[in-house]
Amino acid sequence: MNKFKSFKWLSVLMVAALFVIAGCGNNNNAGNNSAASGGNAAGNAADSAAIAKIKERGKLLVGVKYDTRLFGLKDPASGNVEGFDIDISKAIAKHILGDENAIELKEVTSKTRIPMLNNGEIDMVVATMTITEERKKEVDFSDVYFQAGQSLLVKKGSPITGLESVTKDTKILGSKGATSIKNIKEKVPGVTVLEFDNYQDAFAALKAGQGDALTTDDAILYGMASQDDGYEVVGKPFTDEPYGIAVQKGNTDVVKAINDTLAELKANGEYDAIYTKWIGKAPAK
Repeated sequence: MNKFKSFKWLSVLMVAALFVIAGCGNNNNAGNNSAASGGNAAGNAADSAAIAKIKERGKLLVGVKYDTRLFGLKDPASGNVEGFDIDISKAIAKHILGDENAIELKEVTSKTRIPMLNNGEIDMVVATMTITEERKKEVDFSDVYFQAGQSLLVKKGSPITGLESVTKDTKILGSKGATSIKNIKEKVPGVTVLEFDNYQDAFAALKAGQGDALTTDDAILYGMASQDDGYEVVGKPFTDEPYGIAVQKGNTDVVKAINDTLAELKANGEYDAIYTKWIGKAPAK
């Protein structure tokens, strides 16, 4: 009988021990879930911190181009920078800070815009920047805010009438860091390409006879052609160039603020007004 009682108590103790072990296991799972939740919360907090930092500073720091007519061009006389990208930037500043003038524009080029963004010198890049899979590895993009396509700018009367007349003997001019350089090399293997720090330098080189054609997005080329009626954009666009606004990776709240702004502008007709103001016609629907 004593042996039976001893066995009974031993069984009870073993069952109790199993419950304790199970309970410990549940506590560990709860801890893991809590840690995961904490990680997500921390991530959200980090995202929100980006907007909070902008609001605390009281102004939006935007990287724009100073040499791209119609999109971002600095007037040497007044010092003002104007263009399509500038008006979009002001609208974003108004959305986040309530004041379109609560903004500081900083010059970027195709080569410097990502480094400046990731160094924290600017909050976002609004600078005719094509969304690509390669760039998505370095930055996060907004929705498409302008649709462009790569083309060619030549002196009127040039034998170059489009991509089909470009050969490996043609000398092409472009801007460092722009996707257009890679594209033209892929379209015409062996073609000679001279790269410049910005588009104005490339255009000056074209005028000086250093090359046969300048290539980049058609919207930028039309801006150059409007400066000198001796030059024209030829041929059909041969790439798809969707422009996006870039922010540091992980700043999802900033991306949301930008996308909300773009949606508002398109809904209330302001986007069409900005587009027509700079490009000269309403955007294709």
